[in-house]
Amino acid sequence: MQFDFDNKQRKEILKTVSEKLENYYSSTKDFKTNPDLNIKEIRESILTKELANGISPDKAIEHVIKGLETFSVHTPHPKYFGLFNPRSNYAGIIADLITATYNPQLAAWSHAPFAVEVEELIIREFANKFGYDGNADGVFTTGGAEANLTAMLCALNHKYPNFAKDGAFGLDKKPVVFCSAEAHHSIQKAAKVVGIGYSLVESIPVTDELKLDTEILQQKLNELDLSVYSPLMIIGTAGTTGTGTIDELNQLSFICKKNNIWFHVDAAYGGGAILSQDLKHQLTGIEKSDSITFDAHKWMSVPMGTSIFLTSKNDILGKTFRISTEYMPKEADKLTITEPFTHSIQWSRRFIGLKIYLSLLFYGWQGYEQTINHQAEMGQYLRNKLLKSGWLIKNYTGLPVVCFTKADFETDTNFTKEILDKILAKGKSWLSVYPIKGIPTFRACITNYNTTEKEIDELVDELNDEVISYVGQ
Repeated sequence: MQFDFDNKQRKEILKTVSEKLENYYSSTKDFKTNPDLNIKEIRESILTKELANGISPDKAIEHVIKGLETFSVHTPHPKYFGLFNPRSNYAGIIADLITATYNPQLAAWSHAPFAVEVEELIIREFANKFGYDGNADGVFTTGGAEANLTAMLCALNHKYPNFAKDGAFGLDKKPVVFCSAEAHHSIQKAAKVVGIGYSLVESIPVTDELKLDTEILQQKLNELDLSVYSPLMIIGTAGTTGTGTIDELNQLSFICKKNNIWFHVDAAYGGGAILSQDLKHQLTGIEKSDSITFDAHKWMSVPMGTSIFLTSKNDILGKTFRISTEYMPKEADKLTITEPFTHSIQWSRRFIGLKIYLSLLFYGWQGYEQTINHQAEMGQYLRNKLLKSGWLIKNYTGLPVVCFTKADFETDTNFTKEILDKILAKGKSWLSVYPIKGIPTFRACITNYNTTEKEIDELVDELNDEVISYVGQ
């Protein structure tokens, strides 16, 4: 069959791919961190007449590899200090290869019992790590956005027993979602998708420490016109995207319990701290939540699209997503199992959990704790290095996210932009700018387990050199 190739051809193709990927994986630090964003050149590189009849595998692979190496921000680079896009560990890469080859279908338990049970095990492991009891439930998702959407659907189905049948048309009051002004915008997107509208997402201002202000939250709850509105859920963030801040989870859980409101914690990034004995105390209170979002493709360094939704309500996923069909396999009807398609937004889906399972088989929980502790230590090293060079740290977090600026330039709107543009143009490091209380700050996050003091020293030296150049203009 043409799609298969023969045994010899397959081995040659795999050898070609393996050699090129190994070259990139072992020498990522030699690449520029980011490309020149020439959209005309990028589009012209993709346009080819060869799509009609195809070309040789070697040429096709060379074309794709060259495109990715030339026109990508190299997030696996040890001097990528950007968003939560880490270098993939090798076990995760192999897991994706295995999954693509076997291509198990996780809609029905009987089609992929090993894969489904692996994911069930990982769900139970993480539920235990986060402090949920043995009745907890959960599901793998494609990302934090899907997990947060799942949380909102679960909250609606928990509060309104007929929501699955009648939807928003059956609601007698408008459900309100409360979250921090620093919360991820997937919350607004979820409100759009479920049909309540993002105008019902109430963004609560933050304190001087950039945490959701619980006093203002309580005031908003007290002022809510209960003849028109009904509080649906409160979302605490454990590791905000901009500043790595963790909200007061204990206090939020108290408010939720007192007012009978669903408590969700978006721990997409910061949830990784639960794997460290030194860091997990920062998440105290998360065990009291009704649900949790956690992205393993952030701090656990596995390939993209590896997220988990957990809930302490073991029946809510079934209430939210259960449906019956005639065409789905029935072999498992008499077994004490949960059919995956009745348990999540997705139907046909990939074996997402293997990336975590194989990583744990390779490195163990202990290996992850060491890696997470190392990145936290590098975050503190960066803070200390910046302070010694006269920079101001503008955020407050025990996670390796550092926002900083110079005191003399806090009101200079050109300062961060000009320096960032020059650093990105050189392609030695990648970082971003994030506004805190109206002040643009540089944002650097340790996302790579291979980042050491050497790379941090080089980043700070780059920054200091650009400041000298800026002052001398």
